Amino acid sequence: MSCNPVAMMVLMLILAIMMAATVKKAAAQAKPGCQSHCGDVIIPYPFGTGGDCNISEDFFITCNTSVIPNQAFLTTGNIQVMNISLDGHLKILGSAIYDCYVSGTSSTFQVDLLKFPIDSIRNKLTAIGCDTYAFVRGNNDEYATGCLSFCSSITDAINGSCSGIGCCQTAIPKGVRGYNITLGSYTNYSRVLLDNPCSYAFVAEDGVYNFSNSDLGGYDLQDKEFAVVLDWTIGYTNCSEAKEDMNSFACKENSICVDSEDTYGYLCNCLDGYQGNPYLSNGCQDINECETLQPCNGTCYNLAGSYNCSCPEGFEGDGWKNGTGCTRPIHDTSPLNVALGIGFGFVAILLGIALLLLMLRQRQIVKLRQKYFLQNGGNLLQHHLSQREGCGEKIKVFAAEELEKATNSYHDSRILGQGGQGTVYKGTLPDGRLINHRNVVNLLGCCLETPVPLLVYEYVTNGTLFDHLHNVADESFIPWEARLRIAIETAEALSYLHSSASIPIIHRDIKLANILLDDNFTAKVSDFGASRLITSDQAQITTMVQGTFGYLDPEYMHTGQLTEKSDVYSFGVVLIELLTGQKAVCFKRSEEPKVLPVQFVSLMKEDRLLEILDPKVLNYGNVRHLKEVALLARRCLRMKGEERPSMKEVAHELAGLQAISLPWDKSNLQEEETEYMLGVFGNSYSDGATGSSLGYDSINNRVAFELEGAR
Repeated sequence: MSCNPVAMMVLMLILAIMMAATVKKAAAQAKPGCQSHCGDVIIPYPFGTGGDCNISEDFFITCNTSVIPNQAFLTTGNIQVMNISLDGHLKILGSAIYDCYVSGTSSTFQVDLLKFPIDSIRNKLTAIGCDTYAFVRGNNDEYATGCLSFCSSITDAINGSCSGIGCCQTAIPKGVRGYNITLGSYTNYSRVLLDNPCSYAFVAEDGVYNFSNSDLGGYDLQDKEFAVVLDWTIGYTNCSEAKEDMNSFACKENSICVDSEDTYGYLCNCLDGYQGNPYLSNGCQDINECETLQPCNGTCYNLAGSYNCSCPEGFEGDGWKNGTGCTRPIHDTSPLNVALGIGFGFVAILLGIALLLLMLRQRQIVKLRQKYFLQNGGNLLQHHLSQREGCGEKIKVFAAEELEKATNSYHDSRILGQGGQGTVYKGTLPDGRLINHRNVVNLLGCCLETPVPLLVYEYVTNGTLFDHLHNVADESFIPWEARLRIAIETAEALSYLHSSASIPIIHRDIKLANILLDDNFTAKVSDFGASRLITSDQAQITTMVQGTFGYLDPEYMHTGQLTEKSDVYSFGVVLIELLTGQKAVCFKRSEEPKVLPVQFVSLMKEDRLLEILDPKVLNYGNVRHLKEVALLARRCLRMKGEERPSMKEVAHELAGLQAISLPWDKSNLQEEETEYMLGVFGNSYSDGATGSSLGYDSINNRVAFELEGAR
């Protein structure tokens, strides 16, 4: 008996392909007596074309037979279905929207998916244009996200890149069951290019669209449709609850129920050793592994859901190809035994080659990590850290395996948030670290063994200042004394970054969501993904504009010139939100009320500040404090950066306010004095600013929202 290793490998590959095709055909079963196809689309149960062919109305498929090939649509709507998979995914067609400046034409696209949410991992929002912002929001305004795309010339855009120059992309939140897309021009169409006549935006399966700068100059995308991946599950309960009513339980014999990870409901899978449609009675059929896998050297016995091997009489071993196989006793030198020995020898050689390839692969991984370590400046960092030993710093260079272990291999359950600089995971490390500044989130270390370096920060337990100040249910309330202390601590942290760090740092994205609070409500500034270093010989630098709309310094947005005064402006917006308790940045059009910076300045000019102060913290005992902080916020919001105070001055003034014990803070203040103070308060808001320095008319009526993908 001879054995050709190459022929055996080809045979095994053919058998695997045949088995996969058989499994796919068996799994794509419609209910008996029901339509199984609509054009090129296979319709497996629990989906169907009506009657009892589908498990519920949500799984009804309309087949349009008036066109060839026939087209499938979800329920009775106009959402065309391209593919249905029993692994819980459904692929539909979505249209691109456009806004053409020259022709004045535009389109909209809205989709309602009552049962099936959009897959947040497999889809992206893409916007294309040289003066374009696009955002997608839920039909009930339960979420909103978007991105911003700029370019001064079509040639600036890079083919295949959607990083914000001509093309931008951002992720879709989990659990989205309906959305509409809106397009707009950030400069109100004042910077539109003649060779970029239209802007486009669409939600599509990640990877199906490859950006080309030629798309900026034409109209081809107006009629383009893109595949969008949806998730589907059975019912609205988990497996345990569903099993309480076996009459309506969807998983049939020889199957297992699996809870959905991202939404409600459950899925069914055939047990190991079975294949087919787990939603049909007798849909999961036993796999004859003896025919499909041929796993035995001896005799193969197919069992229900499994199989077994044994050796013929007169042979020794377990009969498995990946086990000891079948061999005659050593004294048996028959030709058959010799042939079997040769065959087993070839098998042993193949296993040895596989083991060698595995070792080579591990060695390549080690070398690749070493390469990334060198490319990312690992040797230079280690040399720098060794020179600073004994200085109290404990910054660690982590190995890739340590972070994988700390985050459970970057499991989705460890995700804390996502932004333009990447994904933030929660990890558990065995030891603690010291902090450089008590109001700055501590950097514990980094990992340089990956293509993009990974940063490790301390975990702050009490969420963000945004969560506490703007929580929907008003479950958290921060009194004015605590708000003032948080403002002081944030200002001191920024002053430290601007003035006391060895190399000054401009944060570039100061906002409530980047101010974390520990259990004692101590403020900690976080998210330095957009920060820039300023050397001692630089007063300002020119960069691509980054940050969050609404918090961005107008002077920085218009000129691209970044200075430490850009952080001062953002801090002024934070002070507005602390004073009013309302959002100074509008994330959704339906949000009311809102106090934009320009409205805040305008109301101060009109002596109407008391109308917008947070009634939860406003009382006759702290009016003076609130007034002084409002005046300071107004100075921080001046259009010219040179007219704003430094963060060191801001921190000093706030600390001075905290230390002042005002005479009317006493509880025995007379009613007449209180009324007089409140009556004349509105007449003394002047801080010496001229009308021109407080102008903000160019963006007075613009809707502001956070662009997660552009941070």
